Amino acid sequence: MKSPLITLEGKQSLEEELHYLWRTKRPQVTQAVSEAAALGDRSENAEYKEAKRELRSIDRRVRYLRKRLDAIKVVEYSPEQEGKVFFGAWIELESDTGKVYYFRIVGTDEIDVKKGYITIDSPMARALIGKQVDDEVIVKAPSGDKYWLINKIQYQPFSIEKQYEK
Repeated sequence: MKSPLITLEGKQSLEEELHYLWRTKRPQVTQAVSEAAALGDRSENAEYKEAKRELRSIDRRVRYLRKRLDAIKVVEYSPEQEGKVFFGAWIELESDTGKVYYFRIVGTDEIDVKKGYITIDSPMARALIGKQVDDEVIVKAPSGDKYWLINKIQYQPFSIEKQYEK
């Protein structure tokens, strides 16, 4: 089951996507369907079939976004969180081999591997919640236990250079 938690940035991103799909993309595709339908026989009209398929896809995503936006709960930063890992935190971790990684704990709708955004529902995030700097964390993985050391916790993004280093 997906956790209903999301950051404010994540919610804004979902709202922007919904607005774009409903106000911009859907009218464009609807127009394409109309134009393709005007060409005649729809049974062998590839443009018509493709436009209808795309319209169904947009409608599915719009329905999902509307339901999801009603269900999600924005988690905002609180000063009491400082010094410990909670939802929305950026964490600098060091593996047992000495390699440094950067992660942010976010909701399931915000996962972005390239940015290092991991879901609150992941084994890594679950192991990190409530921990402090210099705590050792054990993450249970299919390949065996992984050991990590928390080097830094903050509730503002790391610098761009660090954020994408891996």
